[in-house]
Amino acid sequence: MHSINSSNIEITTFFLIGIPGLEHIHAWISVPICFMYLVAIFGNCTILFVIRTESSLHAPMYYFLSVLAVSDLGLSLSSLPTMLRIFVFNATGISPNACFAQEFFIHGFTDMESSMLLAMSFDRFLAIRHPLRYSSILTNARVAKMGAPGLVFLIKSMLLVLPFPFTLKKLTYCRKSLLSHSYCLHQDVMKLACSDNTVNFFYGFFVALCMMSDSVFILVSYIFILKTVMGIGSHKERLKALNTCVSHICAVLIFYVPIIALASMHRFGKHKSPVAMILIADIFLLVPPLMNPIVYCVKTRQIREKVWGKLCLK
Repeated sequence: MHSINSSNIEITTFFLIGIPGLEHIHAWISVPICFMYLVAIFGNCTILFVIRTESSLHAPMYYFLSVLAVSDLGLSLSSLPTMLRIFVFNATGISPNACFAQEFFIHGFTDMESSMLLAMSFDRFLAIRHPLRYSSILTNARVAKMGAPGLVFLIKSMLLVLPFPFTLKKLTYCRKSLLSHSYCLHQDVMKLACSDNTVNFFYGFFVALCMMSDSVFILVSYIFILKTVMGIGSHKERLKALNTCVSHICAVLIFYVPIIALASMHRFGKHKSPVAMILIADIFLLVPPLMNPIVYCVKTRQIREKVWGKLCLK
């Protein structure tokens, strides 16, 4: 296909892939993809605008939600250029430097979202475990002293994946040039190298462990939340407490299910479908930024009322 067989020629262009077998309808597929990007960008910008302008939403829970919206925007804007080029213009080529930059931002914002979901699970645990002391434990001033949570998580995530583009740039690419997704990922680019990539493999594994540890701590948080809820005497109060976690649970499932499905197919799928893997990989970047604003607007009354008030003419 787009691969170069000569081992003496260094690769100067990588080639991304759309949906194999459906290249003839990529233009039609681009319509729902563009619509999803527009809704995701508009939804997350709306969440940020409403939280920024409404003083009643200047509380820790909504600060965390605004950081989640920033990470979703980052994911959308990181993958947008190559997705549109592939499906709208059928242009699959990308320079190595552009590819390295894209995978840096995709992995960085992915880790940022994972860390944010973990922080929000701790927030829900505190709110349910100490409902009367919650506002005094997690005050606005204390959250501000944590440094504007978004900046802290952004710096942490970007520093974690900062070695990726530099270590990939040191590798030699001389045999294969065809990637297996519609955007650049570290593990995907690494496989194209014809030089030793041991450092990339182990550091990539370390970053993956950091992300998976977030999911483990989220699970532990919900075990403690369930234990606390089961200790509440009133059935109505139990449901009320659990209902405050529904939005966050949905966000966690939307984010982690595609990751787990993709990892399982890589590990256990003997006869895995390339099309299925590409679709799941695309869902991983398209669906969370699209669905998170919708879920929080539908399930969180304060957000829903403020958004409705901003969007509707009075």
